[in-house]
Amino acid sequence: MAEPPLQHLVRQIGRLPGLGPRSARRIVLHLLQRRESVLQPLLASLETMAAAIRQCDTCRNWDVTNPCGICADSARSDKTICVVEDMADLWALERSGAYHGRYHVLGGTLSALEGVRPDDLGVAALLIRASQPEAQEVILALGATVDGQTTAHYLADSLAHSEVRLSRLARGVPVGGRLDYMDDGTLMAAVRARQPLE
Repeated sequence: MAEPPLQHLVRQIGRLPGLGPRSARRIVLHLLQRRESVLQPLLASLETMAAAIRQCDTCRNWDVTNPCGICADSARSDKTICVVEDMADLWALERSGAYHGRYHVLGGTLSALEGVRPDDLGVAALLIRASQPEAQEVILALGATVDGQTTAHYLADSLAHSEVRLSRLARGVPVGGRLDYMDDGTLMAAVRARQPLE
């Protein structure tokens, strides 16, 4: 017997990250109650995105243009390439306003358990970009997870013989953080990455 359409919709929405069955039911109810003002515009946006979105041939970011808006921006510096795991990380860095260079979106991290290999992440494309004369630094902005650190070590080894300088984001105590609330790993990273006072 076929699943009722509303239940199917609830189940599909519940599969999205951060949502469970209860949240999915609330979303579906909200969409149904606001068909004209919310549901129809959402459907139109999803259709447009599905038809127009593509992966940038240069940095592997997703956009409606190729190259993407970031790669096409002549005001950005070609000297640095910031390697991020996914678009969420790219968006976070862009939101901070602290970085104005180029990106390379891996689309994940190396994982023996999940069978993710360097070829799955476009590492070869990164190595080509890093070998270009304008590239001076590659910033490894990967998470402090086991897979993130494994990927960072692999990329560092792969780029060891290139001309670019390698760096990574600082780790440790966040701005406004209290030491007694930090976990042991964060405190250890902060002590190891300590810097002299200026």
